[in-house]
Amino acid sequence: MKNKVIIITGASSGIGESCAINFYNQGANLILAARSEEKLKLLNDKLNTKSNKSFYYITDVSIESDCEKLIQFAINKFGRIDILLNNAGISMRAIFQDVSLDVFDKLMKVNFYGAVYCTKYALPYILKNKGSIVGVSSIAGHKGLPGRTAYSASKFALQGFLEALRIENLKKGLHVLIACPGFTASNIRKKALNANGKIQSESPRSEQKMMTSQEVATHIAVAINKRKDSIVLSSSGKLTVFLNKFFPKWVDSLVFKHMSKEPGSPF
Repeated sequence: MKNKVIIITGASSGIGESCAINFYNQGANLILAARSEEKLKLLNDKLNTKSNKSFYYITDVSIESDCEKLIQFAINKFGRIDILLNNAGISMRAIFQDVSLDVFDKLMKVNFYGAVYCTKYALPYILKNKGSIVGVSSIAGHKGLPGRTAYSASKFALQGFLEALRIENLKKGLHVLIACPGFTASNIRKKALNANGKIQSESPRSEQKMMTSQEVATHIAVAINKRKDSIVLSSSGKLTVFLNKFFPKWVDSLVFKHMSKEPGSPF
């Protein structure tokens, strides 16, 4: 990571923040992107106590022009881009029968199109350096989760996009990593949208036994350095993906049973 120029979207909290700290401690130059200027500034100031190798740019990844300006900001600051970490994302929790289609639209714009927009404008610079494009997906990108139809759809779309991008550029030295954490202790569930698009404000799950965002960041850093195609994190996540290849109907019933145990589950 030393002296690499890395753009991180969704950098103000959770996995994005932990990746920023991890990469910075390895000597990377960072461009931090998120919607909250207050949180970005706090993180940026925290990182820059030793050297000014981190900058931030207020970005709503659902807006194409914001993404274009973010990439140009990175070029203006460092003159190159080595790694793009598409981490920005939001979740939801409601059954499809009840959910507003506006919620679907919002999740697709942030989770999928946000990555598409940033990748589109960053790709020419990353290709020059045979760098890396990383997408933070989810186990929900391998197995549809009940009550998370929009979230699963956005992650399946993200994975299809990145896989196709990798194959298109097989002869150009581009590294594309799809990182799939399991349930991670972070703010994403507290900010998950309900059927009407309102923030549900509290997590329906106990987070004590979940993988921490710091652990996820370490796995992502190792995978980038080893130029892996994909990683699936947590033992339960790996087991789900493996079993689903051979026994999808059985895994359907297991997933339904597991998700129905959530407090306030609609099932």
